[in-house]
Amino acid sequence: MSRRAFLRGSAAGVLALGLAGCQSPPLVQGVAWQLDNTHANAHGDWNRLGVTDLLLQWTAVDNTAYVAGTQIPVAPRLPDWNRIALEPWAQRVLVGLAGRFNEADARANAELLVEQSLELVRAAPHLNIEGWYFPVEVDPSWQDARSIAPLLARLPRPLWISVYDRGNIGGAALAQWLSSWLPSDVGVLLQDGVGVYAREPRIARTYADALSAKFGRERVRVIAEAFRVAPGSAFRSATAQELKLQLDAYRGYRTYLFDGPHYVPPQLVDSLLQ
Repeated sequence: MSRRAFLRGSAAGVLALGLAGCQSPPLVQGVAWQLDNTHANAHGDWNRLGVTDLLLQWTAVDNTAYVAGTQIPVAPRLPDWNRIALEPWAQRVLVGLAGRFNEADARANAELLVEQSLELVRAAPHLNIEGWYFPVEVDPSWQDARSIAPLLARLPRPLWISVYDRGNIGGAALAQWLSSWLPSDVGVLLQDGVGVYAREPRIARTYADALSAKFGRERVRVIAEAFRVAPGSAFRSATAQELKLQLDAYRGYRTYLFDGPHYVPPQLVDSLLQ
């Protein structure tokens, strides 16, 4: 190699290193997708925000499966899983298992949902799966929550569940309650409660910190509600200003926007990047 060529190569290498060093951290690492018949094929540019991780809320809901190969009736339209596997925002996927839209119904049928979930694991789409999510949500008002602990033992690992605090008992109390029954190898997805005005982002951060102190940082992730309750009990997308407050508060935690297809359109992505 000539000296001139060597110098050109060296300069290019220095420039590349410099550009890499100037890259800002991602605004958010993950996006959630709550599958339904209207949103059965997610499209988005959430990777522009730095998103590489996908949380599937479920792959079957209310006895309707979004994958083939199980005994559960199949949805009218299935996602294009081959395309999803190539999306830059789906490089690591937590695959949601069997759930119900109605929370009380899900809790009452947790054992059946575990049986369906085991079918879904065997029929899981070909994605870069980093773990599994059992979408029966828990909170301290559920007096029989500990009954799902032996059911969780039947599901594959790595395994995650989600938790919220309807009664505002505080992060430390929530962590203590959860640690009294949750298996030690199950991860926790904290629903921040900001979208339903249960708390401000700075308070939600204290919840995440309390859970992290109890379970360890690697077992705790945050679900940032990218919606707001609107008049008439409807929901709207959060504004960029509202959402930035959440994302800034949760820095240091792997965070998922809930959810991308419903509430984070390209216009909101543009606004977040301005």
